[in-house]
Formats: sequence, structure tokens, C-alpha cells
Amino acid sequence: ASCVQYRLVVRDVNTLRILQLYTCLDQIQYIEWSSDSLFILCAMYKRGIVQVWSLEQPDWHCKIDEGSAGLVASCWSPDGRHILNTTEFHLRITVWSLCTKSVSYIKYPKACQQGIAFTKDGRYMAVAERRDCKDFISIFVCSDWQLLRHFDTETQDLFGIEWAPNGCVLAVWDTCLEYKILLYSLDGRLLSMYRAYEWSLGVKSIAWSPSSQFLAIGSYDEKVRILNHVTWKKITEFEHPATITNTKTIVYKEVEKSPSVETERLSFPPTRALASSLFSTQSKYDISQVPVSLQYIKPVADRANPKMGIGMLAFSPDNCFLATKNDNIPNAVWIWDIQKLKLFVVLEQLCAIQSFQWDPRQPRLAVCTGNSKVYLWSPAGCVSVQAPVEGDFPIVSLSWHSSGDSMALLSKDNFCVCYLEREEV
Repeated sequence: ASCVQYRLVVRDVNTLRILQLYTCLDQIQYIEWSSDSLFILCAMYKRGIVQVWSLEQPDWHCKIDEGSAGLVASCWSPDGRHILNTTEFHLRITVWSLCTKSVSYIKYPKACQQGIAFTKDGRYMAVAERRDCKDFISIFVCSDWQLLRHFDTETQDLFGIEWAPNGCVLAVWDTCLEYKILLYSLDGRLLSMYRAYEWSLGVKSIAWSPSSQFLAIGSYDEKVRILNHVTWKKITEFEHPATITNTKTIVYKEVEKSPSVETERLSFPPTRALASSLFSTQSKYDISQVPVSLQYIKPVADRANPKMGIGMLAFSPDNCFLATKNDNIPNAVWIWDIQKLKLFVVLEQLCAIQSFQWDPRQPRLAVCTGNSKVYLWSPAGCVSVQAPVEGDFPIVSLSWHSSGDSMALLSKDNFCVCYLEREEV
């Protein structure tokens, strides 16, 4: 699904043929599929309206109007039949049922980066709350929205919450001014608290491993710390220095080369295909000899949200690798071997990393850097692929299909879908 102004376009993934075209009441600012892909919600925050469309019954329609309360966020519940709307100033969360048309209210949600978290099995929801200048967590049962647990957290200014994939542990982290990670059980017991240091900027990003055995914490001091699920103590920390010295680390460096064109093929005026190949630069990877010095940017310390520390981190689906990005070294992706707890590969790009995402089915990482190329890494090697589009197409984000056979590449105004051919065994 994609939106153009006030129109929602639903296409077939394999052929990109338009299946449905819906017209909304205003410009669409957010879209989200239900878990069973039967419904899709379109949020229009400016007007405080959510419209829901059915793929099975195109004539069926639903409009949710929050009225004077306004709207700042909207999302599906895991069952795909309830919609959670957060009103302006985070006064409340309204839970709308598509089946019974009933409404439930959750008061005092906290305005933070990640204030709602569902367990992977869809049974429970945790909500961060702020009452009387204190932080709280409420845990609800998603089947009937009854309150299961309500407890206060030992945080100064709670910043985010995230369940472990197995749904047994809730990670809570504090504002970047206070390095604090709290781990709570489903019944609200504090299992452990972790602090790496004090009096400096703290947690910037976290990621659970798919097996729930490891919690990776990215910090402003350019390190990733790995906690284990037995004692919740640190088992190792990964540093991101500007110089790679270990001879066992493979460093792939992107280099550009202009394509060579045979003079016999030149014609005037040149054909479109020839003209595009004449002026496009191709890139490939060279393996650099260590030691390798990476481009390091000193952050501006007197401004908010400094470009420093571990801004992105993600585990591979098989639990074997961890990809990270240090914002001080914006052109590099670091890939760590989790089984050996060592640095495995560094990808050094010519442009700053915009986004990366793992293939959901195998350890294959896709990276984009704001140009029209996609970079793919797997343990077998690394490759640069030119997106088959005409004109300027700066790829700012990408999204894998759940099968791992295709991915959507997004620029600010356009998108294209790339299909990856599987090798026949």
C-alpha cells in the first residue's frame, strides 16, 4: 500500500498491478496494515481523523473522529480489530473496537519516544504513563483490555519500553541524561537494573536478540554493551574506534569507477541507454588492508541531539550477527559475530548510512546511503546494486518483504520494488 496526497493505492506485490484505490477525506500522514492484512488504517493527524478500509469489502468503510481532543498517533492492536489513538498533549489513549464499536480509555499516557509495546504473541500491552511527576507502567490484557498490573518505575524521565521477543521481560530505559536500563517481569517485579556510567549522556538505542538471550544497548560513548538473560549482567562491550587494526576483521571499502564505453558504440545524439551509462558511476567493493582509518566526525557538543554514539543496531534473524552504526563514523556499518563476540566485517561507504535492515529469512543485510544504489552483505560477500530507475532516486529507507524475495526502496517522493532471484539448488 502507498499513499499519494489523499489517495490510498493498494497494489499486488508480484505484479504491482493496482488492486484498490481509496479516496480519504484529507491528506494521509500515516498508514498501517492490520496483522491479518484484511484492513488498512489511514491517519490524518491534522483533522484528528482515522479512516479504515477493508480489502475484502471495498464498499465497507469506517471513520473514527477524535473531535476536539485531536490526534497525534494511531496504531493497530495485534488482533487487527482494535485501533489505538493517542490524543493531543497525550491526554489519553482511546481504544476503538471495529467488531463491537465499543470504546475504552487509557489515561495519562507518557509523551516519549516509545510509550506503547505489545508482546510478540499479541497477548499483552505495556503502556508508559506519567502521573504526579512520576513514571508508571500499566500492563493490559489485549483480549478484553483489562488492567493486569500497574507499577511505578525507578526512572527520572522514562524514554522508552520494549518487550523481549518471548514476552517474559520488559526493558525500560531512562532519558539520555541518566544511564539506566530497568528489566521488569510480567507481574511487575524489578528483575535487574543496569548502569554503565554516570554524569554523561547515556542510552541511545536498544535491541533484543530474536532468541531473547541478549539485550544490546547502544550508548553515547560509542560502545555497545551486551547483557545476558540469565544474570542480566554485561558479558561484553563492542567499541567502535576510528582505526581498524585487527587483521581478522574484513573491511569492505566502496570505490567508484566510471564505466568504459567503446568508441564504436558512440552515436550522436546518443541513445537514452547509452547516455545514462555514460554519466552514471558504478561502484564496487575492494577489500582494504588493515590498519584502516575510517572517516571520523567530531560532534558539536553544545547542541541538542549531538551526532554521536550508537544510533542504529539490529540483530540478524538467526541470532548470529549484530549490525551497528556509530554516528561519529557515519559512513560505516559494523557487523559483529555474536557467537564469537568479535567484530567480523566493516562496510565503509562513500556516503553516510541512511538505513539498514536484515532479510527476515536469512543473514543478509541491505544498506542504503541516500544515492540510487542498494548494498547487500551476507557471509558470502558484499555487492553494490544500482536501482533500475531513471533520473535522480535517492534511497532514504528500505523495507524487506516478509518472504525475503523482494524489498521496497523509498525516496522522498517515489518508491520502487526490487525482486531478488533465488538460486536454484
